[in-house]
Amino acid sequence: MDQAAVLPALLTTIVTLFVAELTDKDALFLLALATKTKAWVVFASGSIAFTITTAIIVLVGSVLIAFVPVVAVKVAGGAIMLAYALWELRRLSTDVRGVDERERRLLEKRGSGAWSIFIPALVSLIALDLAGDATELITVILLARFGDVVVVFSGAVIGLVGATAVETLLGNRLGRILSPRRIRYLSIAVFTIIGTTVIVTSLLGF
Repeated sequence: MDQAAVLPALLTTIVTLFVAELTDKDALFLLALATKTKAWVVFASGSIAFTITTAIIVLVGSVLIAFVPVVAVKVAGGAIMLAYALWELRRLSTDVRGVDERERRLLEKRGSGAWSIFIPALVSLIALDLAGDATELITVILLARFGDVVVVFSGAVIGLVGATAVETLLGNRLGRILSPRRIRYLSIAVFTIIGTTVIVTSLLGF
């Protein structure tokens, strides 16, 4: 990548992943966790989990891009994001809980020590992020767009850790403002905009 393009690519990656994470399903879990345990537990588990999953996603994405045309990856990614938005909209038509049963049990865990929450939270966040998380798709799309593993990895980690910090610091305040339903509506809007933009710019050769 040209040196002049590094900073814009880094900033684009940071902002995109930051906004996406605030509207993703992980946000619900982190916000809920922030009301139940110490701030350092939430921030540490989120930061470590996202660093691990981003490394895995960037590695897999690099292999994918090496065998599949970049335009195809970007267009497919945009289409999947639009499908994700439609799927979320459909879910809003039913009474779906913001936090699933496994997460609810963790949030109600009675253990008095911080470590009794930290390890399960770390494992749950890694599982959530790798099991069809939308930020994964955005990371791969950005990797296809910029073609720089270091820039995308660094920007993604900074953006995700920044979002984790916001969710940790605001905790139950943000949780009251952004209810699960509101977060889903915001998520639908964000991924519709990003998905449409990716497809249009890819087809136009930008």
